[in-house]
Amino acid sequence: MGAVTAEMVKTLRDMTGAGMMDCKKALNETNGDLDAAVDVLRKSGAAKAEKKASRIAAEGLCRVALDGNKKAAVVEVNSETDFVAKNETFQNFVEAVAKQALSTSAADAEAMLNDKWIEDGSKTVSEVLIEKIATIGEKLSIRRFEKVEDDCVVSYIHGGGKIGVLVAAKCAAANDAVKEALTNVAMQVAAMSPQYISRNDISAESLAKERDITLESALNDPFSLPKPILNKLIEKALNGVWSDSDKAIYEEKKSNMNYLPNFLSDEAKAQLAQLALADKAEISGDKIFTGLVEGRISKHLKEICLLDQVYVKAEDGKQSVAAYLKSVDASIVIDKFVRFEVGEGMEKKSENFAEEVAKQMGQA
Repeated sequence: MGAVTAEMVKTLRDMTGAGMMDCKKALNETNGDLDAAVDVLRKSGAAKAEKKASRIAAEGLCRVALDGNKKAAVVEVNSETDFVAKNETFQNFVEAVAKQALSTSAADAEAMLNDKWIEDGSKTVSEVLIEKIATIGEKLSIRRFEKVEDDCVVSYIHGGGKIGVLVAAKCAAANDAVKEALTNVAMQVAAMSPQYISRNDISAESLAKERDITLESALNDPFSLPKPILNKLIEKALNGVWSDSDKAIYEEKKSNMNYLPNFLSDEAKAQLAQLALADKAEISGDKIFTGLVEGRISKHLKEICLLDQVYVKAEDGKQSVAAYLKSVDASIVIDKFVRFEVGEGMEKKSENFAEEVAKQMGQA
């Protein structure tokens, strides 16, 4: 087909986004055949993706795609470094993946890889992903997506894409006031990371588990127990459990029990906790202790249940999210929220960048 020209290299680069030298090499290999050169680059990208499969992609971006006010999708696409997450090519790709997720009938990200890419029906999502890996030069992965649909759906992106939130609600009318209120709630979800919409969403099994955890936690922190219970435990500790030095410390500091834990040995405090755990059945039947446990559970539920949380913009610092929504429109009922945070639950690779560069230069 003749000599490879700079114009041909530019055309191939525009078509694939691959590096200039890779494009030139591919064109030389295929004697200037553009279509064949694209295939060469895709195969090369597949090879690069394979080599990078063992790397950890725990950085990246969350993006959302909306279909009016009633339907939306949020995606998380990962990269190896935060530097790539700031790359315009990567950002555009993640936005396109969000649109893909909005249109797909696939159940999850892995299944969506087999879909035809909506921006180019000749390729699959998987093939486009491989091309982006070749272009960008890092392991990339489409980790997850979720879609919601309701009377009114809003989205919120925090930290440039580190957190992506969707909130879906029933309402009488999806007017500006309702959309603004739900957007404020989406910001609440981003900031406060609730686990449930309300207490009604927590199973009896989960509540029982939470109660047991709270109870054990209280027993393991004896100095937080009601004074009558604590005094009984200390009396047992003084009778043959604590060392003479800890007994002496107690006698010296008992006039101010608040400071006593600062002076007792770690062993003495652990022994006191063991005594509390040994008396678990008796202590659990104490009404004062039961009230303490229930109070702690209630406080915890206010932290993890969206509607019970203190609204972050509350002027009085007390108004709950439920009260805030009611003040805007009593017809609003939150049906679902989705909160994606980049890399949550994933192991993150920690490296010394200077050492990595030196290592690569040494290998070169």
